[in-house]
Amino acid sequence: MSKPQMEQGDSSAPIFKLEEDTAAANPVALAVRSVVDSPDQDRILIDVREPHEYKDGFIPSAINIPISSQPDALFLPEDEFEDRFGFMKPPQTKEVVFYCKAGVRSSAAAMMAQQGGYEKVGEYRGSYLDWEKKGGETSK
Repeated sequence: MSKPQMEQGDSSAPIFKLEEDTAAANPVALAVRSVVDSPDQDRILIDVREPHEYKDGFIPSAINIPISSQPDALFLPEDEFEDRFGFMKPPQTKEVVFYCKAGVRSSAAAMMAQQGGYEKVGEYRGSYLDWEKKGGETSK
């Protein structure tokens, strides 16, 4: 079975990585897998890619907050956020885990979230490419 590794990134956000075990048929990061399996828990998975990338496929249960075109998103008041995105702003009391295509934008999003008052912030550093490579299910 794959062993999820958690380490601190430059943004001081935990980084979710995966040590691949060749015996594992469907290796995925445990933290991200738990969000997919139990989306009602206190951890919110956020895809920070652009909407056209998100529509091509995303990790199940992830919400889309495109950090490149909407860098102020996590700083918006709740009502303005909902008007812009069509869903509620993630509460600062929840843990937020960011991913993108390969890990660059997720790092930026994690830093912005911390600046915006989120205390429980994580990154899935391998991001969508790692998820697909490891056989993780996707939604469209």
